[in-house]
Amino acid sequence: MQPSRDIATLVEIMARLRDKETGCPWDIEQDFASIIPYTIEEAYEVQDAIERNDLYDMRDELGDLLLQVVFHAQMAKEMEDHPASFDFGDVVLASTKKMIRRHPHVFGDTDARDKGMVRKAWEAIKAEEKAERASERQALGLTDEDKTFLSAVPRGMPTMKAAVKLQKQASKVGFDWNDPLLVLDKIAEEVEEVRNELILHEMDEKAVRNEIGDLLFAVANLARHLDVDPDEALAYTNQKFRDRFGHIENELSERGGSLENASLDEMEDLWQEAKKERD
Repeated sequence: MQPSRDIATLVEIMARLRDKETGCPWDIEQDFASIIPYTIEEAYEVQDAIERNDLYDMRDELGDLLLQVVFHAQMAKEMEDHPASFDFGDVVLASTKKMIRRHPHVFGDTDARDKGMVRKAWEAIKAEEKAERASERQALGLTDEDKTFLSAVPRGMPTMKAAVKLQKQASKVGFDWNDPLLVLDKIAEEVEEVRNELILHEMDEKAVRNEIGDLLFAVANLARHLDVDPDEALAYTNQKFRDRFGHIENELSERGGSLENASLDEMEDLWQEAKKERD
């Protein structure tokens, strides 16, 4: 095998790795569930390269993510007896079909772009696709017994993003607050419930966890109502914390001290100093 720019080579490499007799023992023993953590990790590494504006690393990380897609497709291809078995070509076909269909203003009716119908058409086409998928699944004998209105939100989605998606989905049928100030009241209520758990139930671990979850869900709801991405907001705050804490560490070092030996008062003074300098 030789490195190649041709996707077919990558597909062939994965088939060789999964060969039951001559393949790699680790690759052979994997299944869809076992490589989920690697698939997610690769997506985060792509994100990291993008945020660092490192195009060189981004190329490699996208390659690693693509390999995960090929890996999943190869395992699906091996399930020949399953009615929904597919290979990498089927994945590409599904994606190209979807993109062409969802962009009639690009690949079909150019007037749609000028009439500002893009968003409306997108939603209509997605609804058609959903109906077709349901029909195709039924034809293949695949049931949707566990499907609910909130099934549109993937269970494996990062928790904060899932919270926002669940709230948006519920809002489609009117289950939503109509005023951000009401959400603020809900946050205050959840904070009080956390306080009560700490005081009345002496730090019951499960109860406190549940109340903290309710509080975070309410905060995510407020962010949604204010058109703020809670993950982005928290990422910004995380970076502020890194910067300010880094200032504390650097200042202590220049003074011949260390984090381990500094008092809380010293660190707090330097924290406030960092806030004034960087905010």
